[in-house]
Amino acid sequence: MRLTLQMLISHGRVARKMGMGPQSRINMLRNILTGLVRHERIETTAARADEVRFYAEKIIDYAKKGDTDEKAMKMASFWLTEKDLVPKLFKVLAPRFETQTNGYTRMARIPNRQNLDRAKMAVLEYKGNPFPPLYPVKKENELTLINQLLKGYREERAQQLAAKP
Repeated sequence: MRLTLQMLISHGRVARKMGMGPQSRINMLRNILTGLVRHERIETTAARADEVRFYAEKIIDYAKKGDTDEKAMKMASFWLTEKDLVPKLFKVLAPRFETQTNGYTRMARIPNRQNLDRAKMAVLEYKGNPFPPLYPVKKENELTLINQLLKGYREERAQQLAAKP
């Protein structure tokens, strides 16, 4: 496929259409975001997870302003289809990320769906959720070869610096 000028110009299309009209797309994003706030971890297609990730982080930014802020309440009531989740957003999620400025979500790819369409799948989650981690925690092992070589280098370098007056 040749790279043409039309492929380089976006013509204002910055969001994925995802095979549906604008109202259906917004409703789908609202439902996914509501599920993410309720369960704090969801499994969906990679394209949808990547698209909803922006809104998931933005709603936390607004929630950190507090439930007394008018714009934050408007955003929460628009994006969350279940109104019983609004207090959870302001009382649980916003205080969890009070010290962070961005990067509230984590997205991990999982194996493709096996039925019919073989869609690329992903897990989207808020950081600090109560579930077990998706990736195993890396252990620092001092007995590996690279760590032993680094330890020897550090000791040798410290001796060289101590020997120089």
